[in-house]
Amino acid sequence: MDITTIVGILAGAALIIYGIMGGGKVSDFYDLGSILITVGGTFATTFASFPMSTFAKIPKHFKIVIQGNKYKPQFYIDHIVELAQEARRKGILALEDKVKDIPDAFLVNSVMLIVDAIEPEKAREILESELNNLEARHGEAWRLYEKAAGYAPAFGMIGTLIGLVNMLKHLDLDSEGGAAALSGGMSTALITTFYGVILANMVFMPIANKLRIKHEEEMMSKEIVVEGVLAIQAGENPNHIRERLSSYLNSSKRGGESGNAESGESGEEKGKKKKK
Repeated sequence: MDITTIVGILAGAALIIYGIMGGGKVSDFYDLGSILITVGGTFATTFASFPMSTFAKIPKHFKIVIQGNKYKPQFYIDHIVELAQEARRKGILALEDKVKDIPDAFLVNSVMLIVDAIEPEKAREILESELNNLEARHGEAWRLYEKAAGYAPAFGMIGTLIGLVNMLKHLDLDSEGGAAALSGGMSTALITTFYGVILANMVFMPIANKLRIKHEEEMMSKEIVVEGVLAIQAGENPNHIRERLSSYLNSSKRGGESGNAESGESGEEKGKKKKK
């Protein structure tokens, strides 16, 4: 179970509350109208920007965010090398029985392509098409939260403007208590901006980033499957296959040093992928 997102959000909320209590009361930062404008407006605009099917997957998104690392590249490398050894001893057709106990459907389907003697170019085309479709589906998930993170501060500003207009329209400095009404109205108007910034940076962006990281972990594992299965079809040596697939792990470490740790790809590998 991966609880870093939950812990991070709760810790951020606790620190903000602690900061508020250092110079005031938490109740000073509560305003129902501001909440409705910021949260309601963000939801409404995001809802208008995506199909209903995307919103229906929100519970699944939260499950993905908190679940542990489901895709482990070393697991796939070990299985592929084992399959390569089996293919070398008994032939590719023997892999049909070998993959029955493997729980990963993508790996099983990939192996069945070469068992069915699909041409290497056609097999690669089929598998890469599936990866492209996967990236498109997953991209819609994290873009949902990135859009919401963009809308939240905007509606916070809208709420602030509404509050300022209402305050200035009914302000009378000549009356008793006019100055106090000005300061009180100004603080209420600014609360919506506070809500918008908190919602964007402490909720939506962490969820979007975690979904993107989970996607990139899955993509790297599936790319290992594609390259490994095609290497088996080409009859490559199992030791060479292990060395070749292990380079994905090495490139992931190098990517972390250059700001690409999530993708697990070097700049050269990304360039090759774009050319394809």
